[in-house]
Amino acid sequence: MTRVKICGVRSYENALMVANAGADLLGLNFYPKTPRYIEPATARELARRLRTRLGADCPVLVGVFVDASPDVVREIVSDVGLDFAQLSGDETVETVANLAGIAFRAIRPPDAATAAAEAQAFVGVAPTSEDAPSLMVDAYHPKLYGGTGETASVDIALAVKREAPRMMLAGGLNSQNVAERVRAIRPWAVDVASGVEAGMPGIKDEGKVRDFIAAVRAADA
Repeated sequence: MTRVKICGVRSYENALMVANAGADLLGLNFYPKTPRYIEPATARELARRLRTRLGADCPVLVGVFVDASPDVVREIVSDVGLDFAQLSGDETVETVANLAGIAFRAIRPPDAATAAAEAQAFVGVAPTSEDAPSLMVDAYHPKLYGGTGETASVDIALAVKREAPRMMLAGGLNSQNVAERVRAIRPWAVDVASGVEAGMPGIKDEGKVRDFIAAVRAADA
């Protein structure tokens, strides 16, 4: 079954809706320059309430970071009560290794050869937990760290998948295109943020969330 990560949630009520809709992973963004940024104190309360309400049914909680120091990542992961950290900047293999068991890398390779090389490098320091991606692949952009609305090419995604046992696919996904992407690539998980929003960044639309998850489940059938 392809897992679903809904990323960039900013409130407890929205997070609870996303969880009840069937999301497997929930992303909280700690990059201050994104409109989906959430303060660590707000995230801590969100995580506490969500786990109290849902118990074992709580989605896996993933913090998104961009070029934060390992010490900052560790502090926020511990303080908020996150399960894993997604490193979405220009972090090195050494940085990911410094966060062994906690962090996985998001890459945006421009071509299949670069994708394979980066995947080989980062998979070796990725979490071994079956609840965490080995790697995330997003659409290439020379300046932006994700959120471009563009899709990663099938060739690039498959090059990463050959190296990464649990590859998460991101980039321009929505309920209209995710089923085709799942069938073509068969990723371990898919990641969506703006594709399930109706207006304000960080506020997920329940209808869009449910349509997205239903499309993924239909592609798995």
